[in-house]
Amino acid sequence: MPGTRNRSSYQQFNDEDYEGDEGNGQSQDSIDDVDEETVPVESNGNVRQEDDMRGNSPPRRFSKTCMKNVFTVLLIFIYLVLTAVAIFLAYQTISDFLNKLSQPVMSVSYKEVDSFSPPGIALFPDDAQLLSCKHHYHDNIPPLVDPGTPQEGDCEITEVTYFGPFTERKQKRAVVVRGPSDVKNKELIFMQFSQNETQEDFSAISYMLFAKFSDLIESANKSEFMRDCERNYSMWTFSGGFRTWVKMSLVKTSGRRSEAVEFRQESGVVKFNDKRSESEQTVQLFFVVFEWRDPYIQEIRLIVTANPWSSIGILCVVFMALFKAANFAKLTIKWIIKMRKRHLKHKARELNSIS
Repeated sequence: MPGTRNRSSYQQFNDEDYEGDEGNGQSQDSIDDVDEETVPVESNGNVRQEDDMRGNSPPRRFSKTCMKNVFTVLLIFIYLVLTAVAIFLAYQTISDFLNKLSQPVMSVSYKEVDSFSPPGIALFPDDAQLLSCKHHYHDNIPPLVDPGTPQEGDCEITEVTYFGPFTERKQKRAVVVRGPSDVKNKELIFMQFSQNETQEDFSAISYMLFAKFSDLIESANKSEFMRDCERNYSMWTFSGGFRTWVKMSLVKTSGRRSEAVEFRQESGVVKFNDKRSESEQTVQLFFVVFEWRDPYIQEIRLIVTANPWSSIGILCVVFMALFKAANFAKLTIKWIIKMRKRHLKHKARELNSIS
């Protein structure tokens, strides 16, 4: 019969495919029995198309499971990368905030004025004698008349004696002069000193600038005031036999808690043509001019650029990303466990059907 011939040919095909399966614990008769029970035959003696599709289903199931596993590993890798980026961003944000907080940025601005508060010019002549001190305008200094002799002056001068902050046993004498204030008309002060012949190799007069001459006049203890000024301000010098032109500029620095005032200066030196007789030249002369350089006050402010609110906002975004990533990892792990259980259940069902 046709059905019997097809069946015998199908068994012959199975005999060729499963030859040698006795080592796996299954005999040829059992395989034939399974084939007879499970393989339906149509009236025309051909195997149905649905059975062919079932025979091809295990490879499809294998490829689908493989794709799911690859996709799972890819998702886990993306989760780890996002977590690492979020942790690095949080660390970098905190580090930048602490760095900006400890290192403020300087903001420099210039303020134009018509006049300054008269500064205090403290000179330490030691053995030298102040011969003259006069105010002039527009850089107009008249020629010297009888240099080396005392002359009339129009400066406001105060003498203070005190013990220095660094050499407490040595008493110092300071000649404090009220400095120029009218920067628009180029007000300047011209001073002349003289000193008898000395045994020192070099001769110079030291001077110091402080913010306001009125602070000294209004202070209750002038000696203590001068000690504090010498401790906080810089000292400069000008030499004998020259005219030293000092141009001052004022710098105000505003910090976090206090405000400091300092002077910056540019100085030029011109040689004095001494026309005195040789006997008079044994007395050394000093000339110095004090003037404002320009009508601008340089203001320096320390600004902390660290904004706590922006840093907090960035950290909130980072922590939200970490939370989402953790939630994603939780769902991924649950999905892996579910797929593993389904795979084990399906495998156990296949083993039961075979047994």
